[in-house]
Amino acid sequence: MPLNEFQRVVLRVLSRGRAPNRHLAGGAVLHKDPTSPRFTRDLDLFHDREELVGSTFLSDSKRLQSNGYHVELTLSQPGYIRAIVSCEGQSTRVDWAHDSAWRFMPPQRIPNVGHALHPVDISVNKVLALAGRDEPRNFLDINYINREIISLGALCWAACGKDPGFSPTMLLESLARKGRIRKPDIDRLELAAPIDVETLKREWIGSLEAARKLVRSLPAEDAGCLYWEESTRKFVTPDNGGKLRRHFATEGGVIPQVAAMPFLTSTGPKRGALKRSYRKPKDAARGKPDEI
Repeated sequence: MPLNEFQRVVLRVLSRGRAPNRHLAGGAVLHKDPTSPRFTRDLDLFHDREELVGSTFLSDSKRLQSNGYHVELTLSQPGYIRAIVSCEGQSTRVDWAHDSAWRFMPPQRIPNVGHALHPVDISVNKVLALAGRDEPRNFLDINYINREIISLGALCWAACGKDPGFSPTMLLESLARKGRIRKPDIDRLELAAPIDVETLKREWIGSLEAARKLVRSLPAEDAGCLYWEESTRKFVTPDNGGKLRRHFATEGGVIPQVAAMPFLTSTGPKRGALKRSYRKPKDAARGKPDEI
């Protein structure tokens, strides 16, 4: 995996301090697979409540120090602490931060890591991060997510359920103004393999076009949800029909239920029938999954 050996060992030490409300997130989870295009330079530990940040940092620091690591505090403010963890000439940055508990899935438990944010929630966060900040690593990550996890269009559709200040169209147009990446910007990242910037740009333009098409095709009332496919037990882009289920974010996240009804994705009369038969879920505000 693109995490280096030192980071993996540090994570094993920290794993005993992780819990659903104190979990690993960010690039360390997203880039743990061999297909990842880049290494991550830091470990992000998210906390559902601000007061957990300081107390968890203290317990994690003691655990690290008792295992022979040096912990150098470099930034401390309410809800955010940064430190450099080092041992025998090797080091990595670790961030302890407060983040919203509003998510689509509960954190998952990973061996030698402890609880970690679900990849689909990390993906939604990455889309929102790129909309707010045009960083090369976010641009590269979104292209990777679009290929390996779930499409850009499905993420933009879901992300406005986490940040209601956006509509899917507004979010897409904000993203379309990003991605002005030059080769030196990409080369400054710690890449797992060389990347061709022109190919990356073509892929980005194609994913934007596909996302716009998807957003235009879906019922506006569904905005803010992901779609869960019963047969594959995965979140998918709703473009091939099949048995899908609307899945909304909630506090702490919730695992999709098994039951589902057919979802119509055809154009013309079938889509019209879908819109006419749509009933706004009573529990959508609380994030309860809704059958379709």
